[in-house]
Amino acid sequence: MENALTLPTGPLADASLAMARQSVSTEIADHSIRSFLFARLIAEQEGSLHDAAYDEDLLFAACVLHDLALGRLGVGKARFEVEGADLAVSVLTEHGVPAADVDRVWEAIALHSLAGIADRRGLLTYLTHKGIFSDAGSFADLDATRRQPVYARYPRPAGPAFVWDAIVEHAALSDAAAPPFSMGAELLRRRRAEAASAS
Repeated sequence: MENALTLPTGPLADASLAMARQSVSTEIADHSIRSFLFARLIAEQEGSLHDAAYDEDLLFAACVLHDLALGRLGVGKARFEVEGADLAVSVLTEHGVPAADVDRVWEAIALHSLAGIADRRGLLTYLTHKGIFSDAGSFADLDATRRQPVYARYPRPAGPAFVWDAIVEHAALSDAAAPPFSMGAELLRRRRAEAASAS
């Protein structure tokens, strides 16, 4: 790829990036950008950049908007993945994205944390999941020489606390934001157990 750090441009890409940067922390916005860059590198490495199902604009929107609920727009009406997907729909719809593609992005965001499910729901959802969790350190598909330029441009804080703290904060908003066995509920349970044992 000519420039692995180049981000898509255009009305949808620009609006998606602006929405992320205006509504979540810089650390989470940068995580979302890194997620896209890793997802695209994985697509290149696996030879799927030219697949009919590969759509860079939709992939960028899915990755950059996936944590919208972890910022000022999150109100705790649903688990953060679903609330983030719902928030992303408004951006896509405002920019004339066809309903079928809006649904694909919604699914990619809503399922992004579900290992064993996201990778079975089509290329967009698979790449979104892989990109996000590559940044989280859960996958080693990309070697250090391919990851390093991304981290140099968009530095990653040490450890995952910047995301976990935001997920816990969202999960604590309501029971609907932390349904049993969800990532939010589990992280919130652990945080409360740690607080109880420390007191």
